[in-house]
Amino acid sequence: MESTLGVEAGSPAAVLRLLMDGRPRTRAEIVTATGLARSTVRARLDLLVAAGLVSDSGTGESTGGRPAGRFGFNPGAQHVLAAELGATHATVAVSDLGCRLLAVSQIDLDVADGPSVILPLLVATWRSLLADLAGVEIAGVGIGLPGPVEHSTGRPNNPPIMPGWDGFDVPAAIAAEFDVPVLVDNEVNLMALGEHTASHPDVAHMIVVKAATGIGGGLISNGVLHRGAAGAAGDLGHIRVPQRGSSLEALCRCGNTDCLEAVAAGPALAAKLRELGHPASSTADVVNLVRSGNLEAGRVVRQAGRDIGEVLAGCVSMFNPSLVVIGGLLAEAGEMLLAGVRESIYRRSLPLATENLRIVASGAGVTAGALGAAAMVVRHVLSPEVLDARLGEVAAGSAEVQLSSRAT
Repeated sequence: MESTLGVEAGSPAAVLRLLMDGRPRTRAEIVTATGLARSTVRARLDLLVAAGLVSDSGTGESTGGRPAGRFGFNPGAQHVLAAELGATHATVAVSDLGCRLLAVSQIDLDVADGPSVILPLLVATWRSLLADLAGVEIAGVGIGLPGPVEHSTGRPNNPPIMPGWDGFDVPAAIAAEFDVPVLVDNEVNLMALGEHTASHPDVAHMIVVKAATGIGGGLISNGVLHRGAAGAAGDLGHIRVPQRGSSLEALCRCGNTDCLEAVAAGPALAAKLRELGHPASSTADVVNLVRSGNLEAGRVVRQAGRDIGEVLAGCVSMFNPSLVVIGGLLAEAGEMLLAGVRESIYRRSLPLATENLRIVASGAGVTAGALGAAAMVVRHVLSPEVLDARLGEVAAGSAEVQLSSRAT
């Protein structure tokens, strides 16, 4: 989770954030850690317990009197609905407030069918997953889409492979079904957030690449997701691949030629393998050929890794990450893709930038985007502004109950 920076020291959010490391503490330990008065800590804990976000998780050691209670974060207080959409598939999940996935479903789809088809499919899948879980309040919904998104509104912004989605009010459509906050972002941004949350929480600067039907990147800078001025940061797929070694220009769907996506994404590799006489019509076919030991498929994927690495080399020299994570369906081809990426980056990037650089396969795998969608929602609903408003309602409700009981 995020650090306590930016959280008012005396707020309930600061106390909750302290407990979100998973270690229960006594009131005395919280007083010591926060510097707050004992009465303030008691009041904050009372609110958090009333909201269900903190629970008494047992007793501490006695110092001569009654054993002191220990208070811990209760991630099961609410559920989060999460989904990551690709061009041809989606990972749909339910998590708790600790971003632990409680239920996951992989579904096939065609994002070009439009929001009127895809969003009801997501809703139906979530309801099916929820039916198998104990009834718990839903905190919010997080969705990753395979195209540019205006994060402040949750509306897709001229997405190239998503006809019918441009400007569509995705949050409003989902909120009509669940009546909770709905947050939407680009899928690769959420993959980056998911990898950072689940696999590399201590890495402050990292690039996450998704190589599948398209190619995109997500950037974590100073431990925070970097979206850019228009939400287009990390769009690696439409950077021109230098020194391709081919006299034929590869036309990209964006209208330019020799874009990384047109050269090294799954459909481009499948086309190359068909030219070589192999049955490949999708990214999955390419991966299966490599896994079955097909040498030509292995060479094609290795070259795709080199092409991805050529583009990433400039990013590494400019951004100076300590970690590059390669994910997406194409990464399931294994070491071939990763070896090509490493080859180009270490050859082309500045030595100072690669001295301590690690280039690894995705740790979260197919659930990275869903994990990131859940983390995005959790950070929102437990932010000081949103949490304080919720706790204010809890306090007001408690006061009304007390007044009512006194009147009777």
